[in-house]
Amino acid sequence: MILVALAGGLGAAMRFLVDGAVQRRTRSATPLGTLVVNTTACLLIGMLAGWVTGRADSAAVGVIGVGFLGGYSTFSTASVEAARLLLAGRVGRAVSHAVGMLLLGLAAGGIGMVLGSRLGTG
Repeated sequence: MILVALAGGLGAAMRFLVDGAVQRRTRSATPLGTLVVNTTACLLIGMLAGWVTGRADSAAVGVIGVGFLGGYSTFSTASVEAARLLLAGRVGRAVSHAVGMLLLGLAAGGIGMVLGSRLGTG
């Protein structure tokens, strides 16, 4: 339990750093930092899920998946960002941000599962 909490705090700190670095580099009105964070989180959780398939090591899944990646990813921030874009009258950007995040997340999660399962067998 303590390891999960510590990993969650580390994941949240990493999210803050990655999001900030992406936003500073792109200087975009679209919140690309959150897009990068959530897409990489989906890839990594997919890899973890693919890797642990058939394994009984649930402690690692809890610490890495629930803790670190749970703290790293951020559905709530993505939702608020899309809502802000909508309220600012940027309907196209809001929709593309929300739909893009969903599609990229699904693709990254699927790719991660395939990669993880291959790592788990080799």
